[in-house]
Amino acid sequence: MARRPLPSILSTGSAQIARSRELARTATDSATDVLHPLITITRGLRRLAAAGRRRWSDTPKDKRGPLLFLAASVVLVVALAPYGPLLAVMALMAAAAWHGRDRTAPAAEGPDESQIKRLDALYEALIPFFSVPEDPAPLYAHGGEWEKVFPAHEFDAAGRISHLTIRYPAYFPDGEADARARVEHLLHAKSGRGREYRFDWDEEGNQLSVTVLSPLPLDIAAQPFVTSPGETVLGFTDPTEVQRTLPLTHGEQRRDVPPVVWRTGVRSTEPHLLVMGQPGSGTSTLLRSIALQALRHGDVLIVEGGGTGEYACLAGRDGVLAVECGLVGALASLEWAAHETERRLVALNRARQAGHPPPDDTRRPLWILLDRPSAFGHLTAVDGRQDPQALLQVPLRHGRAANVTVVVAEQFDTADVLSDPVRQHTRARVVLGPATPGRLTAFLGAPSHTVPAAQVPAGRGYARLSDGPVLRLQVPRTPDPYDDATTDADRQAVLALLPPRSAPAETEPVALEQLPVEASPAGSNSSHNS
Repeated sequence: MARRPLPSILSTGSAQIARSRELARTATDSATDVLHPLITITRGLRRLAAAGRRRWSDTPKDKRGPLLFLAASVVLVVALAPYGPLLAVMALMAAAAWHGRDRTAPAAEGPDESQIKRLDALYEALIPFFSVPEDPAPLYAHGGEWEKVFPAHEFDAAGRISHLTIRYPAYFPDGEADARARVEHLLHAKSGRGREYRFDWDEEGNQLSVTVLSPLPLDIAAQPFVTSPGETVLGFTDPTEVQRTLPLTHGEQRRDVPPVVWRTGVRSTEPHLLVMGQPGSGTSTLLRSIALQALRHGDVLIVEGGGTGEYACLAGRDGVLAVECGLVGALASLEWAAHETERRLVALNRARQAGHPPPDDTRRPLWILLDRPSAFGHLTAVDGRQDPQALLQVPLRHGRAANVTVVVAEQFDTADVLSDPVRQHTRARVVLGPATPGRLTAFLGAPSHTVPAAQVPAGRGYARLSDGPVLRLQVPRTPDPYDDATTDADRQAVLALLPPRSAPAETEPVALEQLPVEASPAGSNSSHNS
């Protein structure tokens, strides 16, 4: 059937409305320009009348009679004088035009004296980086003019630089990371420490744009995020870096915040995650947030090498296969996870060969979360046991096909003990806490366009998913609800996300030698202390 054209009133109505609005706006501007003198005189007459009323009200009652007599005498003299009324009207119009003028002070053009000194000092500091003795007409020279190299600049209320565009000569090696790092370090020191800066190098135009980044929100608590199955919110970033926002609740308010979404599953290009940070940087907080989101659609196995009980709130919950803190329990759980991965692969292969859909017991995602696996290294060396990281080889290699996801969190001090499979198969990376630009580049595989501050709050860092850009990251507040330092609001937010208990948590610790290595973690649902 042929598609009928829309009525003309529907197809051309929006264009006519737009033209009408443009014509009305043009007519209004023209009328304002023509009537501007009349508007100014009217405003002046109104101000003169207001001044006369104030003067009359401020005059004492015993002096109002002589004032009226004086005003009448002046009017009589003006009326009897040659051309008096005409001159009086002209004087009144002139006074009204004077008092009706726009008194708003014009905005100051250009920087003030203190800002000029700051720009001049920055120009002098950049001379060793952007000049060579062989240049016959250098852009940067002692005693030169900073106006030629700083075409755009903005300052904040405190007088510090908030945005700056810098021109540099074409012979500067802007393609070398070391040369860039030296310039960025200088600009970070001269523009004001304690802030995060973004550096955008335009190699074709020989320009560098420096922008001060606003702090990421710290008040986002744990809550059910609006995501699809297979999507995990790692945290939140700058609105200019991603094209998606999530609706969040903050008390009684609602707002949209740009998230860093990590996609897992069969079609994911980064099926496993590696988190690095310093002590107290928020790595355990990120793993708790991931576990709470994973429990909505899958099962979770947690192995904690630190033995601090950070995940005790998850023990015995629906979907939590085990929360292991001891070496024996960790080995048994990871060995079961390796066998479960192999079983899923075999079941999926048989189903494909028979032309059947995947079995139901292979569709539910399995999450393996390891917090500080290096802590077991010394124990395995003493007891002569196998390193738990060796048991991750099968889930890491074949986890994407088997719908198994591995998340490893480690500290920078013990990063050298991470096994090669962990390093090779974790294409999604997160760095939390303060880190040098060189360490960020080495771990994330790409340089960051921003310079991190020396002091950052817990949960602040950077994330890079596969071959994507390096993004700033702020992890949502997901503290341990059993910690005494946790506020009531954060405690209730985390407890509201916990699934119901499927089995009571053990109240007494179990000896390590009483735990069978061959036991399946699906039946333990307990937290063991090393």
